[in-house]
Amino acid sequence: MPSYADLLARARAETSEISVEELRALLEAGTPLALLDVREADEAAEGRIPGALLVPRGVLESEVEALVPRQRRLVVYCHRGNRSALAARTLAEMGYGQVQSLAGGFARWSDAGFPSEREPGLRADQKARYRRHLTLPEVGEAGQAKLLSARVLILGAGGLGSPAALYLAAAGVGTIGIVDADVVDASNLQRQVLHTTERIGQPKTESAREALTALNPDVEVVGFAERLTASNADTILRGFDVVLDGGDNFPTRYVLNDACVRLGKPLVHGSIFRFEGQATTILPGQGPCYRCLYPSAPPAELAPSCAEAGVLGVLPGVIGLLQATEALKLLLGVGTPLVGRLLTYDALAGRFQELTLRRDPACAACGNSAPSSLDESVEGRLPAPHARA
Repeated sequence: MPSYADLLARARAETSEISVEELRALLEAGTPLALLDVREADEAAEGRIPGALLVPRGVLESEVEALVPRQRRLVVYCHRGNRSALAARTLAEMGYGQVQSLAGGFARWSDAGFPSEREPGLRADQKARYRRHLTLPEVGEAGQAKLLSARVLILGAGGLGSPAALYLAAAGVGTIGIVDADVVDASNLQRQVLHTTERIGQPKTESAREALTALNPDVEVVGFAERLTASNADTILRGFDVVLDGGDNFPTRYVLNDACVRLGKPLVHGSIFRFEGQATTILPGQGPCYRCLYPSAPPAELAPSCAEAGVLGVLPGVIGLLQATEALKLLLGVGTPLVGRLLTYDALAGRFQELTLRRDPACAACGNSAPSSLDESVEGRLPAPHARA
C-alpha cells in the first residue's frame, strides 16, 4: 500500500513544475492561462495570487470541469506545492493536457514579495447566513462581498417585485430600491407576497421595507413612493447597478427602458398575463432593448390589466424569481444572461420556450439614429393601453 510520501513523490515525478518567477513573467505578459488555488477557503482568505480561482482540493474533481476547459493552460498552487502536485496529476488524468504545479506554492510567491490579494472579509454571522453561497466556487466570499455591496432597483413592489425582492434580500444584495406609489390592497395579497393582511392600507414601499429587513438585516431598503416618469427616472436610477422591471403599464416600461439605455444600466424585464409570463435581460449596447421587442404598445383590448383579465397567483413567483436569478448572475459576472433571448412560460402547459430577439436598427431608444435622450414628448406619442402586470 503506497504511503503519502510515495504518492507525492510519484506526483512530483509525473508533473511539470513552474517557478514563481516564471509564473509572474507569464502573468505580466498576459499569457492566457487559468490559475487554480486548491487550498481551503480559510487559507485563501489570508491571501491569494490575483485572478486565481479557488477550488479546494477536496472538491477539485467535481468542480473544475465547470470552471476551466480542458484545452486551457492551467497552473495549480497550494501553500507549499504538495497538494498542487497531487492535484496536477489528477487533472492530467482527467484530460487536462497543459497542467503545471507552482513550485513552493503561495508561500514562496509571498516570500518573493509578488502581488497578492485578500478576500473581502465577512463577519462570522454572515459566513453562517451565506454558507451555501460560499461553498459555490462561482460565488465564494469575494462574490458574496460583491452582492453585499451591490445596489438593485426594482420597479414595482407587486406580483413580480415581491418574489424578486425577497430572494435578492435573502441572497444578501446590500441595497434594494423599491419604486412604487401604491398602498397595499386586499386584492394584492393573492400574489404579492411581500405584503400581509395587517399592512393593508400601508404604502407598499414601507411594507416592503418591513418584510425585507425582517428577512435580512444586512439589507438596506430605499423606498421611492412615487411614480417613475421621464423627469425623475435618471435621478432614481443613477445610483443602482441593475434594474428590475416589475411594472404594470407600457408607458412606464418605456420610460424605464429609455432611462436604462441612456444610462447604460442592465435591465431585467418580466411580465405576466393570466397563465403566461415572459422574461428577458437588456444590456445596453450588447443586445436589443424593450422598444426593439415592442416598438409601440398594443391596443388596450389586446392587453387588459390583471384586474380585468385575472392572473394565476403563483405565476408572478416563477417570473419574478427568473428576474432575480438574472440580476444575481449579472452582479456576480457568472453564467449567460438572457440577452437577445425572450424566455416564455405557459403555466397551463408547464412549458418554457425561448425566442431569439434582435436589435432593431430603427429603434427609437437604441437604434442607429436614436436621440441621445428621450423625453416626455416621446412618451406622449405612445398609446396608453393597459399592460401586463
